[in-house]
Amino acid sequence: MKKRFNNYTWGIVAVLLFATASCSKFEEINTDPEMPKVVNSSMISERIILGLANPSSQKSFMQPYMLTKEIAWTELAEGYQYNNFGEEESALTGLNDAQYMVDFATTEGLSKSYAGVMHLARAMRFFEGTMKLGDIPYQEALRGESDKMYFPKYDTQKNVFLGILSELEEADKLFQAGDKFTGDPVYAGNTQQWRKLVNTFALNVLIQLSKRTSDTDLKVKERFKKIVDSGVFFSSNADNFQLTRSDKSGQTYPFYKVSNSFVIYPIVSSEIIDPLKIRKDRRLFYYAAPSALRLANGKQQSDFDAYVGVDVSLSFGDIGDIKKTTDYSKLNDRFTELVTGEPTQQYSYAQLCFVLAEASARGWIDAPAVEWYKKGIEASMKFTADNTPNQDQFTHKMPMDANYISGALTAYGQAFPQDAEKQIAEIIVQKYLASYLQLSYTPYYDYRRTGYPTWKINASSSMNSDAPTKIPVRWKYKDREYNYNSENVKEAVQRQFNGIDDPNQLMWLLK
Repeated sequence: MKKRFNNYTWGIVAVLLFATASCSKFEEINTDPEMPKVVNSSMISERIILGLANPSSQKSFMQPYMLTKEIAWTELAEGYQYNNFGEEESALTGLNDAQYMVDFATTEGLSKSYAGVMHLARAMRFFEGTMKLGDIPYQEALRGESDKMYFPKYDTQKNVFLGILSELEEADKLFQAGDKFTGDPVYAGNTQQWRKLVNTFALNVLIQLSKRTSDTDLKVKERFKKIVDSGVFFSSNADNFQLTRSDKSGQTYPFYKVSNSFVIYPIVSSEIIDPLKIRKDRRLFYYAAPSALRLANGKQQSDFDAYVGVDVSLSFGDIGDIKKTTDYSKLNDRFTELVTGEPTQQYSYAQLCFVLAEASARGWIDAPAVEWYKKGIEASMKFTADNTPNQDQFTHKMPMDANYISGALTAYGQAFPQDAEKQIAEIIVQKYLASYLQLSYTPYYDYRRTGYPTWKINASSSMNSDAPTKIPVRWKYKDREYNYNSENVKEAVQRQFNGIDDPNQLMWLLK
């Protein structure tokens, strides 16, 4: 009995000794030596900037371009393609700790630069939210941790825009006084480049307020002219707010074929192909691939008529039938076969040129609209050519060299309309063509504001059941807002839309 007791006791002792030794190494074993132990400003800055600049990957990368009628999707009938937007909310969670980026700065100059990043990021995120929804929380948003405001009130859309413009003015001042900073994967902490982005974005915000130029609080035209007179905005493609892709994990082009089973589904829309064919614009050969059927029937890859866009308003079944014929254009191989694809833009010099051209056509600035119009086309062509290997697989023997671009600009300039409204229509069409698989929802925002381009709408295929002959003008508020912030969201819906959260009712911006 004693022997059994001793053996048992020694067993317990051995286990305890082993456990003690194991616990002493627990922290060492479970600590990643490459993980930082202290968060600093640059870490937060890099995450926030990447969140602003980096689009989604794989299928979700294509979602905005279904809405903007640039592609048809052949996997299944997608709501965005058929005018069913669903619900949305302001994506603000990435800004919860932005203030710490400022607090952790080690010098006053760095503090100002990081504060500039914070105000610009806030302006961009609130802009995205209000453009989709209308009234959103602004003054009380992101104040749950600091002020225990867990159920923020909704600000009117006008006040949200006033706040956005104020934050952009503040960001410009902060970057002007700030120092070069780390944690910037786009501009390497160059504060002058960030000033250019701030003001370029502000001009984009102001052009979206084109229906509100009489508002004495907003002072749309005055603010616009002041920025233009400053000269601090994008001046070339080198200024683009974009991410250049690479052959590294997480940095490849979002629609590169490796591990992306969705590359077989997109077909290029007639909304893209037809305007390029009519204008004999060689961007067609960089955006799309020729119809396999037409090549088999004797067309050359360099023939404009070898390219066939699909009417994205057709029923899903009809588009499926077209795909069986092989008489359609898929994406150019450079979007799927090249690991780097092309840089992904959120705001570009070409876009800015068309914003300035539209402002000129509206009489906001004195520069001739046609000059900014031509600069926008030139920037688009150069961006596409500069980011495409000069190989037949990608250019289809129709390269956009300097001579071609020069001749194309001359032709575009000669054909530019004289009537102001027609000028605006042509500017928006060119802005749309320049944004192919870029700039996310910008073409949709331009469409609902101006009516251009005049996209086809098919009542028989539309999922917008309450208004099948229209494309919705907003998203609905998320159900969880009604679950957790019910009183405030209902008050906002009552104020804007007589109590009905309807995707076809105009928000303040569009009235």
